[in-house]
Amino acid sequence: MKAIYLVLLLSLSCQSIQEKENTTTDSLTTSFISVLGTVQDGGSPHIGCSKECCKNLWDNPDKTRKVVSLGIVDPESKQTWMLEATPDFPSQIEMLNKLAPFKTAKTPDGIFLTHAHIGHYSGLMYLGREAMSGKGLPVYAMPRMKTFLATNGPWQQLVLLNNIQLQPLQAGSTIKLSTNISITPFLVQHRDEYSETVGYRISGKNKKALFIPDIDKWQKWDRNIVEEIKQVDYAFIDATFYADGEIKGRSMAEIPHPFVVESMAMFDSLPASERTKIHFIHFNHTNPLLKKDSKEYTKVLKKGYRIAEFGQRVDL
Repeated sequence: MKAIYLVLLLSLSCQSIQEKENTTTDSLTTSFISVLGTVQDGGSPHIGCSKECCKNLWDNPDKTRKVVSLGIVDPESKQTWMLEATPDFPSQIEMLNKLAPFKTAKTPDGIFLTHAHIGHYSGLMYLGREAMSGKGLPVYAMPRMKTFLATNGPWQQLVLLNNIQLQPLQAGSTIKLSTNISITPFLVQHRDEYSETVGYRISGKNKKALFIPDIDKWQKWDRNIVEEIKQVDYAFIDATFYADGEIKGRSMAEIPHPFVVESMAMFDSLPASERTKIHFIHFNHTNPLLKKDSKEYTKVLKKGYRIAEFGQRVDL
């Protein structure tokens, strides 16, 4: 039994490596998504945290612990795009540029935002005159998100100085980015204090991906997540917390993400071919899935799911 289990883990590990380390030739001919970050908005280590999950990281930071973001690269059109503008925006842009050696511009051809929580848009500040002083970089946003950026400082200044150009999104309306790539936003239930929240379906020439980094409980959504997964090849979905009780001294009802254990209970009846599409992402600093030596990490892989990794690549 142990031998079978080890073979399973080795197989999943090899698949992950294969996703990350395609040949250079492939990287110049095939459109792909790259994982530029996997951590929840506050990062890891997390401000004010001296618990076991963070204390060693202050002196010995893990360079792979970047806030959640995806990059899209299309070698044929020689374009790149980024989903989210995180506090780790500078290093993530640098990473995206290295993935696209054909590109001369230092910024992507567009940024797609999901909502107005700090880890998902605050990186736009680096496009201001204090830093990069961007030149009309397209930033795609839903109506409330667009209004929020256009009417509130300091983001308003980015618009007035043409550091960014706000591009409207509409739920369910597909934008064709190139011959090979299109993207469709869809509304999800979340804490929408300043803007609506969306996920994205990214469609390539051969494959499709789902990106839902933030959502309330799956049962609150007006769609069936199982059916949505069936329609794609990869599903990068909210795994902020592994289980209830993870945040001590605070009601987790205030931050009602689907726990990983809840998601697995919902997905465990799916065939292996569907479970392997699921890539858990957006990990809070307390989430044991950030540690590859944790029993929770091993359990998730044993059940046939994936755990998104910094630098991971999936072809479209």
